[in-house]
Amino acid sequence: MLQTGSRVSTRESIHSAAARLFRTSGCARTTVRRIAAEAGTDPALVIRHFRSKELLFLETMHMTLDLGPLFDAPLDRLGERLAELLLDLGGSARGVFLALVHGGDEPHIRDRLRDTHEHLFVEPLRRRLTGPDADLRARTAAAVAGGLLYALWVAEDHVLLRLDRTELVSRYGTLLQEVLTPRGSLVSQVL
Repeated sequence: MLQTGSRVSTRESIHSAAARLFRTSGCARTTVRRIAAEAGTDPALVIRHFRSKELLFLETMHMTLDLGPLFDAPLDRLGERLAELLLDLGGSARGVFLALVHGGDEPHIRDRLRDTHEHLFVEPLRRRLTGPDADLRARTAAAVAGGLLYALWVAEDHVLLRLDRTELVSRYGTLLQEVLTPRGSLVSQVL
C-alpha cells in the first residue's frame, strides 16, 4: 500500500529507504522504483521530493569522522592515532564510503567523493602540520588512509583483514607517521 501521509513523513520515508539501499546496493544498482517500494510510496514522489536519484544519493550519503583523537594526539603519534581511527570505522561510515566509491563514475558523486577526501582527511591533517610541504604530506597521508579503507572494505584484502589489529595499527601507523613527519625533515627534528 502506498503511503498517503504528510509531505514530511513521505520525504523522510524516501530519505531513509534511499540511505539504506544506497549503503547496501550502491547508487548504480538502486533504482527509483526500488526506493519508492522500500518507502511505501510512488516513484513519482521520489522525483518530486528529490528531483533525481543522483541528488537523493548526494543528500543521503555524508561520511563523518570524529576527529577529536587526531587533534589531541601529539604530532609524533599522529600516524598511529589516524590508523586507529580508520580501523575503528565501520557501520554507516563504511556504507557511505562504499556507496561513494561504487557511484564514483557519476560526475556529481565524484565531486562528493573529492569533497569528502578534501574535508574529511586532507584539511584536518594539514592543520596539524607545518613546513613548506605540509599540504603535500597531508594529501599523501590522506591517500594512504583512503587506500587502507579501500583495501579493507572494497578489495576485502583477506591478509589485512586477518591481521591482528595491533599489528595493523603498528604497520599503518608507522607508514602514516613517515609520510606526516618524515625522518630527517625539519618537522621531525623539532619533535
